[in-house]
Amino acid sequence: MDVKRVLIVLLLILHAQSSAQGEHDSLPGTKITLTLDSAIALALGQNRDVMIAEKERNKADAQVNEAWAGALPQISIMGLYTRNIRLPVLFLPPNSVFNPGNSTETLELGSDNSYILGASLSQVLFSRKVGVALDIAHTYHDFAEEGYRATTQDVTLSVKKAFYAVLLAGELAGANRQGLDVVRSNVENVRLQFAHGNAAEYELLRAEVELANTEPLLISAENALALSLNSLKNLLAIPLETEVGVTGGFAFDDVSREVMEEARRNAFSSNPAILQLALQEEILDKNISVERANFFPTLSLVGSYQYQTQDNTFAFKNYLWATSANVGLQLSFPLFDGFKTSARTEEAMIDRDKVHYARLKAEEGLRIQLQAAELRMAEAKKRIVGQERNIAQAEKAVRIAGTRYRSGVGTQLELLDSQVAMTRARATHAQAIYDFLVAKAEWENAAGYNVRH
Repeated sequence: MDVKRVLIVLLLILHAQSSAQGEHDSLPGTKITLTLDSAIALALGQNRDVMIAEKERNKADAQVNEAWAGALPQISIMGLYTRNIRLPVLFLPPNSVFNPGNSTETLELGSDNSYILGASLSQVLFSRKVGVALDIAHTYHDFAEEGYRATTQDVTLSVKKAFYAVLLAGELAGANRQGLDVVRSNVENVRLQFAHGNAAEYELLRAEVELANTEPLLISAENALALSLNSLKNLLAIPLETEVGVTGGFAFDDVSREVMEEARRNAFSSNPAILQLALQEEILDKNISVERANFFPTLSLVGSYQYQTQDNTFAFKNYLWATSANVGLQLSFPLFDGFKTSARTEEAMIDRDKVHYARLKAEEGLRIQLQAAELRMAEAKKRIVGQERNIAQAEKAVRIAGTRYRSGVGTQLELLDSQVAMTRARATHAQAIYDFLVAKAEWENAAGYNVRH
């Protein structure tokens, strides 16, 4: 994690904590209050997958520099010390100017100690591989960028789902809490009537049994809320013992038809997974050119400079040093490699075609994914609208049933049934909103369409 990201994460945590209590974050009992935006930012700052994807981006930058190395001159220096255990010899043929005898003689050359210092230069003047390698490196850089964007979008989707799950659990707990309040109020009312002789013991027992049956439902809903908060903490790398609260509207937020149509048209150019496959196909297509480049010659400028001496005295300042230098052109042209280049070119073409078909398959899958998400959003939207009417009617029914029962006209069964219907309507409405928000988040992820919350 770089310094900038660390600062962002720290500022987010400090801001969240100060908004909850206005106290220093090291104080015990500090509560972190998260919005959806701050939860996403916190996850993107700490998520390990995001860090790995960012390292891949850095690696792509390094590979661009590596590709440039093939077009730049290669310069090296060398030093060599040799201790000659046996000196090399020169053979002198018999009956010659240097050997008037009748047998071959040898003449030792050099000294026991030899020193060589040198430098060499090599500069590629023509190679079809170099230019293509640069293109591949730049394309891979774009590939890594899309990989990073895909990772951040997947992490964002996970955070949204976890955050919405907390909001849903809170709504369900609230619905059960409201239902329990109605049941408790009913028990108190029946007890009062029983005390005055206006209600039978059976009515009181029925009300108390209903209270005993309703209390565990609230406990279960509150436990579900605690578990969903723990899941969110785990995703955000927040210690489980840290008290966390969430704030944000758990409400229906529709997407216009115009936005959907635009996102559907641009999905292939916005979805990072599709773009990665397209870039991978482009890389493999260029790799075909790399393999075919082995059919062409490579021309390089080469040169060297050497500084050498031989002496046994170790009086370095008195050594006689000799210099040599050369420069030239080196041409390498493959004539026959056993059909290796042809085979590797064919393999590269097959790899390119495989990714091409994988991209087409992914595009078809993306169309299905977008359509499925849109259908789920439309279905959830209808349920939301319907349940909003049901909640209003259920609340009115509870009021009427309570009034009827207190007036002695209605029965306790009517009151309890209306309370159960109200709790069910609120829970169903909350579930519909959750389903819509999750479907919308999946649609945004698939379309590569980022909606700011």
